[in-house]
Amino acid sequence: MTIGISIALILSSCLMVLLVLLHKGKGGGLTDMFGGGFASSFGGSSVVERNLDRLTVITGVVWFVCIIALGLLLKP
Repeated sequence: MTIGISIALILSSCLMVLLVLLHKGKGGGLTDMFGGGFASSFGGSSVVERNLDRLTVITGVVWFVCIIALGLLLKP
């Protein structure tokens, strides 16, 4: 049980980092360095931004639930 939750935690953590880096920045930064082509072609679409926001929130909720579940399962 804890192994499965640990794997879900690792996957959601990696996905969260990727999703946060894909968000449109307010200025220069990692978004411009890594996502310059992606941001220029899809940056004006509000549907893409809303879907990215939703996916980020869902991933954050999954990450939070995994943290709480591991904390409860590993409690002495």
